Amino acid sequence: MLDIDETKDFVIDVKGLDKSFGNNKVLHDINFRVRAGEMVGLIGASGSGKSTLLRLIGGLDTMDQSSQYIKVLGKLTQTTNGLTPHQHQIRRKIGMIFQQFNLVGRLSLLTNVLIGRLAHNSTWRGWLNIFPKAEKIKALEALERVHMIDFAHQRASTLSGGQQQRGAIARAITQEAKIILADEPIASLDPASSERVMDLLAEINSRDKNTVVVSLHQFEVAAKRCSRIVALKNGRIVYDGSSAALNQEKLTELYGVASSREDNKEMLKMAA
Repeated sequence: MLDIDETKDFVIDVKGLDKSFGNNKVLHDINFRVRAGEMVGLIGASGSGKSTLLRLIGGLDTMDQSSQYIKVLGKLTQTTNGLTPHQHQIRRKIGMIFQQFNLVGRLSLLTNVLIGRLAHNSTWRGWLNIFPKAEKIKALEALERVHMIDFAHQRASTLSGGQQQRGAIARAITQEAKIILADEPIASLDPASSERVMDLLAEINSRDKNTVVVSLHQFEVAAKRCSRIVALKNGRIVYDGSSAALNQEKLTELYGVASSREDNKEMLKMAA
């Protein structure tokens, strides 16, 4: 069994990370650390590299050989030689929440939530829908926590976007992940559903002391719930600090003329 030290100050430690797709370099020398229990808002315009960075931390993609390393929960998960043997064990401690929910439409919501336990069990048990009673209780408790218990036996494909995203959060809770990486979790949702999803992520962070990194387009949403903001532009980190200290000049640099002076004032007011 891998000895994962979850008490280390930095549960995410990225050093000198580069990422290219063919001749297109999308991340440049990224240095990024997150302490245990932080809730970090990762912001930037489309194409800034937010999703790619989260996928690399989650082990869903590999970095360029010019990179140095990625450590998660104190263990090297990627080096210049690619994924390390630690990656598989660490992966069960990382809950990924995607923009498009990633639920299996033909399965019930409960079964989708139980899929979060596959990392802890034999894969064949999951595909045969053979889960111990204790794990089913755990999944039902997670659904109750996200206010979706009444939909437990409903097919995932019949649920609204907001309901499916809450199901995805319940899956991460059932997985007992220590780190939640949420990639544009509200991009496809209406304002009311977006509020519920962001409230749940903040609640998981405060109640369970889980580390949460959430990528968002909207600064105002990130500033409302994340004390720390990391901003990407053209694959580079251009800001890393408190949301309250992110000034109008930096917002304009990030989002360009599309973000007006009055809009920026309102964003900064919300962050205060």
